[in-house]
Amino acid sequence: MFWRETLEQWQTFEALDDTLKQELLAIEDEEVLKDAFGGQLSFGTAGMRGVLGVGPNRMNIYTIRQATEGLAQLILSQGEEAARRGVAIAYDSRHYSPEFAMEAALVLGKHGIKSYVYESLRPTPTLSFAVRHLKAAAGIMITASHNPSQYNGYKVYGADGGQMPPEDADNLTKFVRAVENPLTVEIGDKTELLGSGMIEIIGDNVDRAYLAEMKSVTINPELVAEMANQVNIVFSPLHGTGMYLGLKALNQAGFETIHVVEEQAKADGDFPTVSSPNPESSAVFDMAEQLGRKVHADILLATDPDADRLGAKVLTSKGDYQLLTGNQIAVLMLEYILNARKSLGQLPSNSVAVKSIVSTDLADALMAGYGLEMVEVLTGFKFIAEKIQQYEETGAHTFLMGFEESYGYLIKPFARDKDAIQALVVLAELTAFHKKAGRTLADALEEIYAKYGYFYEKTISIDFPGIAGQAKMTEIMESIRTEGVSSFGGLKVVKAADYLNGMLTFGDGKQVPLTYPVSDALKYTLEDGSWVAFRPSGTEPKIKLYLGTCGHSHQEVVEKAAGISSDIATLTQ
Repeated sequence: MFWRETLEQWQTFEALDDTLKQELLAIEDEEVLKDAFGGQLSFGTAGMRGVLGVGPNRMNIYTIRQATEGLAQLILSQGEEAARRGVAIAYDSRHYSPEFAMEAALVLGKHGIKSYVYESLRPTPTLSFAVRHLKAAAGIMITASHNPSQYNGYKVYGADGGQMPPEDADNLTKFVRAVENPLTVEIGDKTELLGSGMIEIIGDNVDRAYLAEMKSVTINPELVAEMANQVNIVFSPLHGTGMYLGLKALNQAGFETIHVVEEQAKADGDFPTVSSPNPESSAVFDMAEQLGRKVHADILLATDPDADRLGAKVLTSKGDYQLLTGNQIAVLMLEYILNARKSLGQLPSNSVAVKSIVSTDLADALMAGYGLEMVEVLTGFKFIAEKIQQYEETGAHTFLMGFEESYGYLIKPFARDKDAIQALVVLAELTAFHKKAGRTLADALEEIYAKYGYFYEKTISIDFPGIAGQAKMTEIMESIRTEGVSSFGGLKVVKAADYLNGMLTFGDGKQVPLTYPVSDALKYTLEDGSWVAFRPSGTEPKIKLYLGTCGHSHQEVVEKAAGISSDIATLTQ
């Protein structure tokens, strides 16, 4: 169907939401109309994410209904028990998040599927927890993570509390795409569904259960009891969901001196104090740093709007604050967990940590230093959740920690997605540990480099907006695959992993099959152990480029990265 026909379909739909109707009438730019009506929001393994607005290529109540209709059909295909178990639904502080959550519940209710809807905004990890706690068949999280304010999104979780694995996600995608016209999806009556209990409002009871599990995140309660009043923390939820449970968890662990950035404490979908609520950006810490200098804070912590990612700035010996990367935060946490558990006699010989293929190799060196295994999975926390489930079923390994370079960490598997609330408590504890030893976290990180070698990682995101952008991304990935790459930054490629074709190719031409699920990603290992990876985003119109270098000094690894970056730029033009 041409975009003009789709546009006419929406223009003539008598029951069109009034707000969307007014927006549609106000659009005069044909290119804007073509983009909004010339395609559909991509629904992939990570759900969907897009700009709020009118049309099938925007986030609105109709695209939410379409996605949920697909989920309803998937659940119905699994039998009556799945429908009875129902779906847990949570949402963050973004515009229309509460409305989208209820629209999803109304679609499910129309099909006789029960839903558990949070009374107010909650972090993503508590939705993951709620799915498991309530023994639901699935979960929905309305969030656009750390995107700017004009975005919202829709993430789907399986019965294990993790984002749906590829097979289930593929089936869900087929059901979603089978809904040709989102305007035709029917919904149930809200009053009737609430009255019958088909929509159940949840809140404090589930929160208390989550906080009870949070007690297990603290590794050394005696250390925390001794040092808690000496650790000075600044915390910002960046206008999102992390405020209530973040403070509760820190206080429950015993930390007393927590200074909240009040200007960023109130939930607000406009995110008025930042250009984008992304805790990997130094700029979002400006207010936290001003407060930190006033109160002499040891660490500045910020959660993204749905509180699944955590960023940090740490005090240095010079008295300023250093922004940590997601890899550096993960390494600090992993090193502390290994050291603390070994000291307490709580480090089983079958312990493993799990990371994504684009995360730091320094973590591998840390695990090897303790004689333990580091497991790599594809990008996407659902793959870490799959490993946790596997370990629980087989008993073959003890899960220590999972992480991705994109500021996502999980310590205890009572949740099965990134959990910034857990990370808050662990970072506070390890800050106490190093402060007792007379070190800042910047000092601690430097000691890790000195012991295991210097590592540097960089992520580059290149935007390809609109329908034409999607075609360009496909063209670039196909070109790299077809033409191949022999070197980056003057370093020879010794291994090339193509996760779409499932093949690992060595420099001498020898090939062996990969054991990973199929994914549109490429990773090149270089002769010195450095690496480069390419991956289209699963939720945004961009290609993500990753690189990691290793060497004997900070200067060496940064210089290597500069050379590699230059070559990457020529491949993606």
